[in-house]
Amino acid sequence: MGVGKSTIGRHLAAATGKRFVDADEEIERKTGVEIDLIFEIEGESGFRRRESRLIEELAGLRDIVLATGGGAVLDPANRVQLKKNGTVVYLTAPAPILARRTARDRHRPLLRTGDRLQRIEQLLGERESLYQEIADIVIDTAGHSVKDSLEEICRKLDLPCAK
Repeated sequence: MGVGKSTIGRHLAAATGKRFVDADEEIERKTGVEIDLIFEIEGESGFRRRESRLIEELAGLRDIVLATGGGAVLDPANRVQLKKNGTVVYLTAPAPILARRTARDRHRPLLRTGDRLQRIEQLLGERESLYQEIADIVIDTAGHSVKDSLEEICRKLDLPCAK
C-alpha cells in the first residue's frame, strides 16, 4: 500500500499502449460499493475471494497492465495465475516511506490502526517472500519519481516505452 502500483501502472500502460486495470477499482465497479464496505460486511476473507475471482478472470487477458492489491499474493492460486500469465513487477519501498505516503489515506481498511508503521511492517513481513517468489523484476520506488521508476521498468523488461 502506497508503493505506487496504480500510479506507475497507469503510466506503464500509457507508455506501452496497453489498457490499465486496477483490481480494486474493478471490484468496486463490479459490486457498486467501495472496498471499505466490502471489508465491513464480508471481512477480509470475503474481499479476498472476490479479488481471487477477478484475478483469475483478468490474468489471462492480453495487452493489459494489472495493478493488484498488495494482499493478492496471499492466495497461492493468485500467485500461480499472475506468474503463469504475465510479467510480475514488484514495486517496493521501506515501511517508513509507505507509512508517510499513506498517512492521509482513510480508505485502506488494513491500515485502520493506532500504529500505521507497525502494521505496514507486519504486512510486509507476511508478504515479502511471496512478492519475491513471483517477481520477474523488483523496482525500489523509494526516492524515485514515477518517471524514473517507469524508465527502470522499461529498461529491465526491454519494453519499448514511449517517452
